[in-house]
Amino acid sequence: MAALKVLYVFVSALMLLNVQEANGALSAKTQTNIDEANKNGPYLGLVIPNQFEMNPLLQSPSFESSNLTIDFAGRRFRFGAVGEKKVILVMTGLSMINAGITTQLLLSLFDIEGVVNYGIAGNANPSLNIGDVTIAQYWSHTALWSWQRYGKGPEDELPLESDGDYTRTIGYLPFKDFTANVSGTSYDNLLNSIWYQPEEVFPKDGTPEEREHAFWVTVDPRYFNISKTLQELKLEGCINSTTCLSTTPKVTTVERGTSASIYVDNAAYRSFIYQKFNVSPVDMESASVALICLQQRIPFIIFRALSDLAGGGSAESNEADTFTSLAATNSVSVVVEFIKKLSP
Repeated sequence: MAALKVLYVFVSALMLLNVQEANGALSAKTQTNIDEANKNGPYLGLVIPNQFEMNPLLQSPSFESSNLTIDFAGRRFRFGAVGEKKVILVMTGLSMINAGITTQLLLSLFDIEGVVNYGIAGNANPSLNIGDVTIAQYWSHTALWSWQRYGKGPEDELPLESDGDYTRTIGYLPFKDFTANVSGTSYDNLLNSIWYQPEEVFPKDGTPEEREHAFWVTVDPRYFNISKTLQELKLEGCINSTTCLSTTPKVTTVERGTSASIYVDNAAYRSFIYQKFNVSPVDMESASVALICLQQRIPFIIFRALSDLAGGGSAESNEADTFTSLAATNSVSVVVEFIKKLSP
């Protein structure tokens, strides 16, 4: 009878732990593992969009795994070191929302001193080439819009603009400017215009529920200055013995990058955002990482290797999957050297 009571208590406790995990709460075991891991912190958090971008780092001789992983909320946090720097690797998955959730989990659960986001990106800058690794100083999310009613124009106030919810200060895209196959000189477009909007942010050192706004988010100045020393780094230019790029890839700092949960494969839009915002890398996650780090006051930097000219038009084969592996490898090479330059 006593043995049955013990078994009942054990099974009940196990079921409770499973329910806790299922409901998104930390189980006692997971909390213990996190507490133990944090005793060895702080860590540099490496936030990585996809498996093919993470694998070159896992396979790199510069990465030493500690064989510790902690799984929570669909994410796997992998512990190890690059050089003398302790790191936690976590894969986000595609898109802004996945990147935001994962970055916030990383910062909420673990003792993190800084964040490095890396991976591949499309390219909006005609002076750059496939395989180049870009280090942008500023990042923005360019898919938060106020879509203006047809018949309204640039001089007309947006809905809720007077309340401070929306603004016309950043700029807009008029769809009529991209109308094709029309006759005559006067034409219009029922889609009218979209106005780019800043994000609402709530910094951890601010007043709760009092919003601030941010469109361009600046990477950490110290990290950015260190990254400038990487511009002479030699990168891979060939996928194999028969497929090589015509231009040797390079590491370069650029002014701006942008993100949205949109895969940009349109030359007209690529040209527009380059001319309007002077952006180079275009991806689907980085700005989300930047915005979370801004709100949590965590230093961050982003490395993005260019895998294609968004929308086509380069001399190289422009299928993104042709140069994805090369771009991913180059991004990892730069990240590893960056981490080695950080003090332990």
